[in-house]
Amino acid sequence: MVDAKTIWGYAVLWDTSTTIANEFREKFAKGSLTRSIAEDDVRMLLDHDSGRVVGRTSSGSLRLREDALGLRYEVDVNLDTPDGQSLAGTVGRRDVSGISPSFIVRAESWDDGGSRLPLRTITDARLVEISAVAWPAYPQTTAVMRSTTAAANDAAAKSRIAARREAMRKRGML
Repeated sequence: MVDAKTIWGYAVLWDTSTTIANEFREKFAKGSLTRSIAEDDVRMLLDHDSGRVVGRTSSGSLRLREDALGLRYEVDVNLDTPDGQSLAGTVGRRDVSGISPSFIVRAESWDDGGSRLPLRTITDARLVEISAVAWPAYPQTTAVMRSTTAAANDAAAKSRIAARREAMRKRGML
């Protein structure tokens, strides 16, 4: 039997913007990934490296679902592999705590931003993969090792998300 741990979190938070290359702001609209979740075989990687697959929706080791906050994921990490050990170790120690989605935009809308940077709202996208990364473009994403009590783990992650959102709101980033 393969030894495994579960890592979970949010790869995307709805209606939460980030600045891309100091050129524009970007956010995902609620439901923008619904079609992709139903149709696409999404992978989870380490640092966007296609040679370091740690989960996949078609195998059932990666599970994706949309909820009121955003795109939630769970990945069963295989501790019999070096990449699984790296993922579990770095997330478990909180050295890696964010997720970066790789996607292809199918539909979007733009707001010129007025005195701020323009805002791109993604309304439909094909999710190619999600990666555990040290510096996510969306800093409010999360990667958390599942504790023995899932409810406590969920509450802690939601608390961290709320604190990150509040800090970003105070800085005028939302």
